[in-house]
Amino acid sequence: MKKFKIKNEKLLFAILILSLFVVFLLHYNLVFSVVFARNAFADEMIEISDRNENPIFTIQKVLLYSSANAIDNSDDQSLKDMSINQFTDISIYIDNISTITELTDENTIKELYIDNIVATSTADIGTKILNYKNPLDFGKYKMINRPKNNRIDFNIINTNSENENNDYSSPTFYTDCSNPISLGYMNQDLLKNYAVSEDANMVSFNGKVLKEANVNIEDINYTLTFKIHIVNNLNQKFVYNMKLDVDLNDNNGGIYNGYVFKGKNTTGKEYQFFKEM
Repeated sequence: MKKFKIKNEKLLFAILILSLFVVFLLHYNLVFSVVFARNAFADEMIEISDRNENPIFTIQKVLLYSSANAIDNSDDQSLKDMSINQFTDISIYIDNISTITELTDENTIKELYIDNIVATSTADIGTKILNYKNPLDFGKYKMINRPKNNRIDFNIINTNSENENNDYSSPTFYTDCSNPISLGYMNQDLLKNYAVSEDANMVSFNGKVLKEANVNIEDINYTLTFKIHIVNNLNQKFVYNMKLDVDLNDNNGGIYNGYVFKGKNTTGKEYQFFKEM
């Protein structure tokens, strides 16, 4: 049997040390780094929880007014070529004095905007749009356009003089949260080329037209999701993930009776704005 002789014992020792270092490095990456990352994540979650224990801004209540309208596109106004639109006016009230009773830089608004707007319904009919709506037109049918870049930026009113010169035609919100966020949702052209039957001589220009045109309420019930972003006067950032499940029906016939008006008071941690890191 041949015997192998090691010619360079120092080289072998160096290789063994290097191998042990590689093993340690792999073990660190697979075990210790995971533990450290988990601890760091836990510490960050604790810090976030502490930051949001006493929320500065919360959703106080939401009001929803839903109806519909028919637009006559015929040249002779014969009601033979109509498009039907369903709309909902939305008022979102923000509470900023539940934890701080006086107005300070911490609970007043410097910036407000809405983004990540998504509207879905059971049936893929019509064109769904959410945008700012003049609060003076709440409950009235008004056409709205899709917001640029799917984002709604609000002008912040800070003084009485700014308020006096404001006509509310563009997105407007008061720094002290004394007015609601005013939005309009519309499902445009959910039914096109609708013609009034020959034995009918009139059409309803409200939610009743949906029943007259045999539009199924379940097809146009919808869910709205979007993010409301706030920056206060300390430049601290807050965000709320809004989700509205809008049911146009009720025990009395719902929107088929002309309109539906619903309000919701909100309580609980799920309605507080999340303070970002």
